Amino acid sequence: MTERVTDPPQPVPVPTDPTHSSRTSRRSAGWVDCKEAAQVRDLYREGYEPESFNWINPKPIWESRNDPIARVIEDPTDDERRRWVAAMRKKGVDPDLTVRRYSEADELSFLVIGDPGEGDASQYHVLRPLRSKAGGTLFTYVVSDVIYPAGDVNEYEDKFFWPYRELPGPIYAIPGNHDWYDGLHGFMTHFCRADPAERPEPKQGGRVRRALRNVLWRQPSKPDQQLLERVGKLRQERSEQPGPYFAIDTGPLLIVGIDTGIRGKLDREQGDWLRRISKVPKPKLLLTGKPLVVDAGRKETEIEGGGGVRPIVDDPAHRYIAVIGGDIHNYQRYPVKMPDGRTIQHIVSGAAGAYTKATHKIPKVKPEVCGCSEDDFRCYPRRGDSLAAYSRLYDRKFGLGRGYLVVPYQQAPAIMSQLLEGKIEPTRSEDVEQEITQQAWKAAKRITRFPGSSGGAGGGMLHRNFSELLDWNDPPPPLFKSFLRIDVKQGELELQCFAATGCAEHADDPPLEDWIRGREQPDGTWEWEVLLD
Repeated sequence: MTERVTDPPQPVPVPTDPTHSSRTSRRSAGWVDCKEAAQVRDLYREGYEPESFNWINPKPIWESRNDPIARVIEDPTDDERRRWVAAMRKKGVDPDLTVRRYSEADELSFLVIGDPGEGDASQYHVLRPLRSKAGGTLFTYVVSDVIYPAGDVNEYEDKFFWPYRELPGPIYAIPGNHDWYDGLHGFMTHFCRADPAERPEPKQGGRVRRALRNVLWRQPSKPDQQLLERVGKLRQERSEQPGPYFAIDTGPLLIVGIDTGIRGKLDREQGDWLRRISKVPKPKLLLTGKPLVVDAGRKETEIEGGGGVRPIVDDPAHRYIAVIGGDIHNYQRYPVKMPDGRTIQHIVSGAAGAYTKATHKIPKVKPEVCGCSEDDFRCYPRRGDSLAAYSRLYDRKFGLGRGYLVVPYQQAPAIMSQLLEGKIEPTRSEDVEQEITQQAWKAAKRITRFPGSSGGAGGGMLHRNFSELLDWNDPPPPLFKSFLRIDVKQGELELQCFAATGCAEHADDPPLEDWIRGREQPDGTWEWEVLLD
């Protein structure tokens, strides 16, 4: 029987210095005095020599081929998920797929990391900042894409077990689309200790499509038994979670995790479970592989048979107070105001290791589109910092390093305020009066015409591909990775977003990029306070 946690350790103090943030300090952004990059080689397992993960390399593209096959030919995800859950139920897991070891805890703290597992320097640069904020936490939760490129069962040692071996408590996770590219075998083996032989027979689909899919489909690797024995010793406290979607019952809060598969959808059985678990009478936090509000727009996660996740979250009877989604490799927060006066915090947190996705493409946030205003919106990296970083990368790859495409970080925030629809003042005081030179303005106009360089400021049809092409794994420029720490007690939740810049001075003292506190009111609604303006 799993030991219940009733008296968690007290959280460690968090920094309250408002200048230690990229919102107010160029130095905290990593632009100034970052003469020494943080070292990560000493964090690697002995004998491990990671290659810089390259998304435009034929190997990861080929290993991820199940994505286009699922989208174009046939997607077996719903049936495979049902088979895995059936195997777990046969194993005797909690009928409600709920972890109950924290159900009597009066308060608890945990970490959230999104999309971490490239296994290269960009992932390892997050480790020291992450460990520095792990004090007092009971567990860690991975949101989406644990292992790149294809969730392989034999790639967990250096992309998961070794780097996170010092984090306290178990590590829970929900899979992302990349974890599904091996049929979820790696994920279910390591997080659920599932036996694939216990699954029922697969559903038979159309012959032609099934035959074509079987020819092209990437099959899971055979587990390396020696590796399984080694990694088992790295984490004595395993998650033993009951499935790819599940809930964690804590005294103050119910944490609900859903599996959005390859195409961002839920099967009928998972949808029925989500509707049932959402009726549990306590405040809830939803963690999902696909965010419901992202890039200044609303999204929907469909449920097989009809309906979607959004109406479930929006229903006041279900008492959802926040949603955290991965998949997009940056940090975004939208305090969405509901028609009945409630506010639900919608957060994107997928920047704990994989390539940084630009934020300067995000258009101005409009209440009629996503339910909150630009003044309420937060993102990391800041749009201006994103523009400056991407301009350096464009110059490096397409400008021969001559500087013609570089937008200086000092001028980028002021330039972004001009490029966005409606002027938005920079948040750093030193950037407000910054003079924009003709060279910087020309460079900004040049790169915003490039494929994928911008969305809100003029285009970006190919942005997904170019974010991957422009991936960088070591500073400079700043890495702009991030992770979350959440502290919960009865009727109160605090969420902090910490940065991993790649600078040595920030390795053990990471900048604090966002900090909010929610308190439950007598009528059951939650009132939110921004603690870092």
